[in-house]
Amino acid sequence: MNKAELIEAIASESNLSKADAGRALDAITGSITKALKKGDKISLVGFGTYSVTKRAARMGRNPQTGKAIKIAAKKVAKFKAGTDLNKTINK
Repeated sequence: MNKAELIEAIASESNLSKADAGRALDAITGSITKALKKGDKISLVGFGTYSVTKRAARMGRNPQTGKAIKIAAKKVAKFKAGTDLNKTINK
């Protein structure tokens, strides 16, 4: 499912116009992004938890040359599915 299909699904299930559903989706993703950027954790009970994790610097290999390269440390977004979501998926 892509963004347009998700907007269409939101619109049909909530009796919103596609434009309103698109704005709602953009507001949700924007709010989640801002919270993660600040280092906050977002918990949606039954659905899942979004968080930020620090990934340490490490050594890797260039697959073309085999030469060792340093991969810098960075922060990564992480999602852990909630119990209700897992149960629904595995039915």
